[in-house]
Amino acid sequence: MKAFRISVAAIVFAVFGILAYTQTRPATTPAAPATRPAAAPGNIATIDSTAFSNEKTGITRVMTAMKALEAKFLPLRTELRTMRDRLTAMRADIDKKRTIQDQRTTAQQMEAADQLELQIKRKAEDAQASYQRESLTALEPLQKDIANALGVYSQSKGISLLLDLNRVPVIYSAPTIDITREFIADYNRTHP
Repeated sequence: MKAFRISVAAIVFAVFGILAYTQTRPATTPAAPATRPAAAPGNIATIDSTAFSNEKTGITRVMTAMKALEAKFLPLRTELRTMRDRLTAMRADIDKKRTIQDQRTTAQQMEAADQLELQIKRKAEDAQASYQRESLTALEPLQKDIANALGVYSQSKGISLLLDLNRVPVIYSAPTIDITREFIADYNRTHP
């Protein structure tokens, strides 16, 4: 996917360079030699890859992979939430009893709360790293497949340049060149 982004960025810079060059050329340029063919006009289209993960209108395979990933990490997320609730209750209990109980007992309770907070932090960091690894494992092959399908789709439609609005800053894009819905429908149909 990184190579795809680099390719898209290089194409965008090339297009802007050509546009800048054609706008700054002197009006009296010599005619092109007869042996060089004229450049064909290019079709440009846009796509919004954030729509791929839309629950209702997105790519079915992406949503299935995301739901499976979420289901796998739901027990861990629930465990972390329970631990945070227990920590909140411990801290509230310490605050209530601080003035009426022995300082040694309060210090022990605060130490236990700090230990629990450290456990929560470590578990959350481990869960985040594990989620990222699992997400990469589950979604990277799918991203490659989608990128290949985008290439095939673009070629079949005669598109010379395809810009992902999610990755390339675009100030304005006419809605008529957005192929997001058509591509998603085509991908869902050809990749059940």
